[in-house]
Amino acid sequence: MASLNVGNLGEYLREQRRTAQLSLRQLADAAGVSNPYLSQIERGLRKPSAEVLQQVAKALRISAETLYVRAGILDEKERDELETRAVILADPSINERQKQVLLQIYESFRKENGFETAADTYTDAPVDTDADSDAYADAHADTDVDTETVEGARTADGSAARPKQKPTG
Repeated sequence: MASLNVGNLGEYLREQRRTAQLSLRQLADAAGVSNPYLSQIERGLRKPSAEVLQQVAKALRISAETLYVRAGILDEKERDELETRAVILADPSINERQKQVLLQIYESFRKENGFETAADTYTDAPVDTDADSDAYADAHADTDVDTETVEGARTADGSAARPKQKPTG
């Protein structure tokens, strides 16, 4: 982890607050922190916790991970991977099983390209590799695989997907 760069964080927060057209007091109220404490963060005098940064990010409607990077809590590469994982996990159009298979594929490609994955570092979501091994192996073996033809694929309502018919000739 990088060391805290509080001055850079404070300048960034002030810029984001002004862009959102919020006074210091309004942002402090929305984030649930005291006005003097937020002022000290903006001036680079205080080192906020990850929890406070998350509250401020929510109030500003920006990514908490962006603030973590600015504060030196998280590096840029970790942020990109965590945001990708969060988007996959938040997608309402795919079921939990599909999300886990997609995360496995994503992590496998990252490992193949020489990057450590969040799954190696953070173990917040168990991945069932046995249940999805056929679909995972098929999808990973060829990046051009039509996901609707992968054995065991499911539609949004959870029913079994039927393979697409390929045109002949």
